Amino acid sequence: MFLEKASRVMQERIKIAVVGIGGVGGYFGGKLAHAFQDQAGPLAEIHFVARGEHLEAIKRKGLVLKTSDQKEWICRPRSVTDQFEQLPEIDVFVIAVKGYDLDDVSRSLSGKTKKQPVFLPLLNGMDIIERMRRYIRDGIILPACVYLSAFIERPGVVAHIGNPGRIILGPDSETGYRPDPLLPVFEAASVLYEYRQDVLSAIWEKYIFIAGYGLVSARFNKTLDEIHGDEVLRNLLKAIMEEIRQIAVKKSIALPENIVDVSIQKAQLFPKGTQTSLQRDVYQNKKKTELDLFGKAILDQAERFNVSTPITRKIYGELLNRISG
Repeated sequence: MFLEKASRVMQERIKIAVVGIGGVGGYFGGKLAHAFQDQAGPLAEIHFVARGEHLEAIKRKGLVLKTSDQKEWICRPRSVTDQFEQLPEIDVFVIAVKGYDLDDVSRSLSGKTKKQPVFLPLLNGMDIIERMRRYIRDGIILPACVYLSAFIERPGVVAHIGNPGRIILGPDSETGYRPDPLLPVFEAASVLYEYRQDVLSAIWEKYIFIAGYGLVSARFNKTLDEIHGDEVLRNLLKAIMEEIRQIAVKKSIALPENIVDVSIQKAQLFPKGTQTSLQRDVYQNKKKTELDLFGKAILDQAERFNVSTPITRKIYGELLNRISG
């Protein structure tokens, strides 16, 4: 009954709320809003959930999205708010908040939606679905990961660098629901995507890369190319990635045998001087960082599956001391 209802709704105009208009939400939400802002047809309407100065700037002038091909788009959603209660009845929630805000957002959405919606979380992490399910009992949660480099340049402006952003997504593990009705919306907005039945493998491939480089870059304040060019740091990175890979093996996640070497080499695909978001947050002395998303999450999973992670534990501990000090 539920899957029939979801499919029927998504054959009509899809109401999409993008929650969190930072780099990820601003890029994908901006492309969606730009594609459908002047369209009165049946495909989709886009709403934003933002906060603070960013929210006010978008209300006044729309979201400015600067892309790597020197284009600058003014993106106007149907509405923008900081209150879930002010949204219309939403079919799809695209969750693009930072990892440290995920629990609060999931808690806020639990029981406040008028029907069982689809959730598409676009966050770094290998335990995102598990965390959301603590609060969201009903509804479809699509596992996904994202490849994108974008950031808030100033309130109301999101800048994208590097290759076009891409979403990798798969079916809901509990219901088997496939997001087929959502994909034409992505295509109409030129949102690149890849549907994979084995999406968990893609999520762990991404996590090995971002967690390894995130921890090492934040600990030593080095860019991706600097880490790759330093044998000591590269070996440290390799050790952390191997610890994560061992957890994936215990969880029966299918990964290429050479996943660690492939992940290390990915740094060469990024522009020289690229920093990780964790590195930026730590050295900007932000009160909230995604350190637990990488360090603590690895240690928790390692304990659960009896995997030794001495290097991750050491780096995580040193970063905790720096932040608390």
